[in-house]
Amino acid sequence: MVLALDLLEMEPIHGVDFIQGDFREDDVLARLEEKLNGRSVGLVMSDMAPNMSGVPLVDQARIMHLAELGLAFSQEHLKPEGAFLVKVFQGADYEAFFRAMREVFKTVAVRKPEASRDRSAELYLLGRVLR
Repeated sequence: MVLALDLLEMEPIHGVDFIQGDFREDDVLARLEEKLNGRSVGLVMSDMAPNMSGVPLVDQARIMHLAELGLAFSQEHLKPEGAFLVKVFQGADYEAFFRAMREVFKTVAVRKPEASRDRSAELYLLGRVLR
């Protein structure tokens, strides 16, 4: 089973169950958990990013909040050998979030996609195997 969640509409994909909504809203999270029906998942991927305000400290805090929500969801719903892939940006709170990932997962890898511009602070963290 593959579940996808996004703020925007998505064209149907065979085998993918889609929920349109905001992951930060309780009713949307409840719908996602209802579809899981108590099952644990093998992978959580989070490419979430807030609408940017143009104020770097505000934007970084919003980005890290979304990453923290994804980590909390992963802790609750991943299989023990599961993985969590999350987009983050280097900046305030990045080191604290990286440490939090290392507390939750046995291994945490940092990756910068080739598609990301060199000057971009965008990174992906991959946590594998829950502690």
